[in-house]
Amino acid sequence: MNRQPTLEGPTLLLRPLRVDDWDALYAAASDPMVWELHPANDRWQEPVFRAYFADALVQRGALAVIDKANGAIIGSSRMQAYDPADGGSVEIGWTFLGRSHWGGETNREMKRLMLAHALQYVERVDFRIGENNLRSRRAMQKIGGRLSERDGGVVATASGPVRHVVYEITRDSFAKGPLSQG
Repeated sequence: MNRQPTLEGPTLLLRPLRVDDWDALYAAASDPMVWELHPANDRWQEPVFRAYFADALVQRGALAVIDKANGAIIGSSRMQAYDPADGGSVEIGWTFLGRSHWGGETNREMKRLMLAHALQYVERVDFRIGENNLRSRRAMQKIGGRLSERDGGVVATASGPVRHVVYEITRDSFAKGPLSQG
């Protein structure tokens, strides 16, 4: 499975994240409000974001999210933890969008593109979300994510340990869900 495809929708282009994307991606990420409900709520700070960016490059599953109307990088997302066992699964996450793209169709389009690609190769896509990250949990419900019973584990953050939950979208639920058209 190619975890760094180039995907294009009506308003977005998703392509592999590159080293030279640093300035544009940090410009989108440097707003503290982007991270206020996120477990890593200090990620707007340059040293913290540098570590996030470096990890994204090393993991080789990160995608830059580009607004086709103006060519601006407006966020990123990743596909990681590919597991071919039992029909296959991959995790989509580490997603953020600049506030200028909140509340509209951007997240839906991005997730539709990523899910349509991933579900060609795997039976299930997982999304690990901080238990108290209500914005991300609501977004998952809007795109048809189902809260699974699997434990998302605890992740150490600068503000202490954060319990995570796991949402999932299967090939079948995607085909029947709110993102199936588009």
